[in-house]
Amino acid sequence: MPVAKPPSPAAHYTVRVADAAAHRFGIELTIAQPAAMQRVSLPVWIPGSYLVREFERHLSGLHAAQGRSACPLHQVDKTTWDIACNPKRPLLLRYEVYAFDNSVRAAWLDAQRGFFNGTGLLLRVHGQQTQPHTLTLQAPRAHPNWHAATAMTALEVDAHGFGTYQCASYDELVDHPVEMGTFWSGTFEARGIPHRFVVACAPPAFDGQRLLRDAQRICETVIDFWRSDPAQQPDRYLFMLNAVDGDYGGLEHRNSTALICGRRDLPRSGKSGPSGTDHEGYTTLLGLISHEYFHAWNIKRLKPVELAQIDYTRENYTRLLWFFEGFTSYYDDLLLRRAGLLDDVAYFKLLTKTLNQVLQAPGRHVQSVAQASFDAWVRFYRQDENTPNSTVSYYTKGALVALCFDLTLRQEGRTTLDEVMRALWRHCQGGPMHEGDFAAVLAELAGRSFEREISAWVHGTDDLPVRPLLQAQGIQVRDEPSQWAQALGLRVSESGGRVVLKVVLDGGPAAHAGMAAGDEWLGIELSASATPGRTRTVSAAQGWRLTRVDDVPLYAGDARTVTALVARDARLLRLPLMLPQQPTTWRLIPPDSSGPINSGSDRTWPGC
Repeated sequence: MPVAKPPSPAAHYTVRVADAAAHRFGIELTIAQPAAMQRVSLPVWIPGSYLVREFERHLSGLHAAQGRSACPLHQVDKTTWDIACNPKRPLLLRYEVYAFDNSVRAAWLDAQRGFFNGTGLLLRVHGQQTQPHTLTLQAPRAHPNWHAATAMTALEVDAHGFGTYQCASYDELVDHPVEMGTFWSGTFEARGIPHRFVVACAPPAFDGQRLLRDAQRICETVIDFWRSDPAQQPDRYLFMLNAVDGDYGGLEHRNSTALICGRRDLPRSGKSGPSGTDHEGYTTLLGLISHEYFHAWNIKRLKPVELAQIDYTRENYTRLLWFFEGFTSYYDDLLLRRAGLLDDVAYFKLLTKTLNQVLQAPGRHVQSVAQASFDAWVRFYRQDENTPNSTVSYYTKGALVALCFDLTLRQEGRTTLDEVMRALWRHCQGGPMHEGDFAAVLAELAGRSFEREISAWVHGTDDLPVRPLLQAQGIQVRDEPSQWAQALGLRVSESGGRVVLKVVLDGGPAAHAGMAAGDEWLGIELSASATPGRTRTVSAAQGWRLTRVDDVPLYAGDARTVTALVARDARLLRLPLMLPQQPTTWRLIPPDSSGPINSGSDRTWPGC
């Protein structure tokens, strides 16, 4: 039976390594049937990362021609061009893109590796975005050992992965990042779905087989969680991990993900901890893998209705990131627990960290998670020293919102958040959703309305009822001593014997004293009436050099008020600082082996 010929592409791109030393990709774009006044533009943002990144600033040398005749270009705005041409002849555009952003969001090129997202390299052909597109990755002659990896559908590709790929539309094209270089590669199957893992710049001690085994367990657990129709889930999946000296992050795509982690976070040959992981860094990496893979369902398919059609020219607002990022953050570690990659102690340690991160942010009383979702473009992705005071993370508080829904549903005994998520998937047919869809499915499965909880937990700024819900499950919530920086309402940098204030939290003792971000805290002074010890009284003022905030009680003794000596803009300031009582933080203690976490009942504890 003859193979059907693929449809002719409306746009064909060729990407080559123009100059690795200068970090420049060369791109050619052929438009088979252009408009008489053809408009093209480069996106200003990449879906999944909510910040206008101005990718066009790296584009240079744009030239348009038909045959030997140059076509006039008119720049409409910072990222858009109009080209006057003959609509009966193919139009060829040539340009270069500077690629020196070693993250998951843009593009990178040097003599060791190349990486790019289409949003940063590939001009969009207006009027033909929904037509078929093809991409040719040209093998670099200067790097004969390089391979290419992408989840795009291969059309004609060599053994190294270079050649031509096809996509049904521009949206599909730019949703497939590309990795190039001499990377490590391994494969596995999860529930019959082929998966590939490529790791760039891994050190010699890297244990690739461990990573594959653990990733397989994660993927199988996520697939089992969703129980979706095979036609609605990935038919193949690619993990692209860039190992660097120190960084962390990921970006979801429909059939792949781009990840970045520190090399020290990779699994190492011959080392394994009690939960199957080497160290906390590797546990964090597994959580990232779980998070981004869960996104293949929860935002790449089931998605906010506002993101059903992407506008690449401007911000795309939604109030639902608390659900798509927050609920994903709830499940990323929880599914590691279910996969057997975390034990109870490790899981509750991670949950405790999330709880304290939210409780230590005054901004949780300023913005709801719905507001924080809408403002992600100007707050979460543009963080500064005031961010913890002005907003709350829709990742961490969103995860706690999910926890509260889950524990409430399990306590009432009619359903679970797992079942709600799967029913919501069916309700929305794995496609766009409104907040109202979530509310409707909750009410249907739980047998009552959850409008009051949605209003309070999603759209309100009061603290969540986490403590009573956990205690009802047999989880102990203890108040334990914390670090003094937290008690004073500070986030600091301590290096080289210097204490520099990074954040001063509203309402804390440091804020009341007049401390400010950027101050260097030099020391503290005690007045003559202060009593540093119980056996003697100071007859003269004392001053102490401070190199660690945790040394404050050492030098303050029983004094409740000290003078903080700080340097600000080359001035020395003496600020009256009231010291708090012993600071505390939350710690969660799981029940013993006979408790609900190990009871085997699906509706008692989420970890089961």
